Amino acid sequence: MVDDVKYPDTNPVKYGLGNYQQIRRMVLAVLIVVLFAALLFGQSTFPPDTWVHESIEMFGVLLIFLGIVGRLWATLYIGGRKSSEVVTGGPYSITRNPLYVFSTVAAAGVGAQIGSFTGIILFAALCAGAFHIVILREEKFLKEALGAPYRAYLAKVPRFFPDLSLYDEGDTGSFKPRLLLNTLLDGLVFLVALPAFELIDGAQLSGVLPVLFRLP
Repeated sequence: MVDDVKYPDTNPVKYGLGNYQQIRRMVLAVLIVVLFAALLFGQSTFPPDTWVHESIEMFGVLLIFLGIVGRLWATLYIGGRKSSEVVTGGPYSITRNPLYVFSTVAAAGVGAQIGSFTGIILFAALCAGAFHIVILREEKFLKEALGAPYRAYLAKVPRFFPDLSLYDEGDTGSFKPRLLLNTLLDGLVFLVALPAFELIDGAQLSGVLPVLFRLP
């Protein structure tokens, strides 16, 4: 189900929301770069050739793919309409921010590539924290832009953690292949973690990179 509440393109709210989304991308990119830089000198307490290390990495791969697929699912429903309509179907029926939820899942998968439980928690927590700040700003804009229908949506659907009991397939509305492709390409960035952490493991084992700390 989609409630249409449209407003003129000249409305500054639309552009303000877009600005915050750009800031969100920049903050997330900076966080990922900083974490990668820090983990150049960190290692899991589970050696790379152990089954525990490998199992954590494989679990992380599953999380990354789940995150990518989930982001595509959310894009099928939102389709660039976030600032002009209240979208309440599919993933948006169980959480108000499925794109951010699935991005956090993928980020947790990236953290798992160090072979550490702490890496999973650290990446997920920092990602969720960055998104939380942006979500609060977006909600302020959307309350003004979409009015009563959005406020009713706020009262019913949780901000972040999904409530599966609320699921409603709803309507995807108009399909926009370009946006879906952009989301796919954005999501593929998470896969860079797979070869990156393998290279880091190899460099640490060969002594090229010093190990300054270990994570359980």
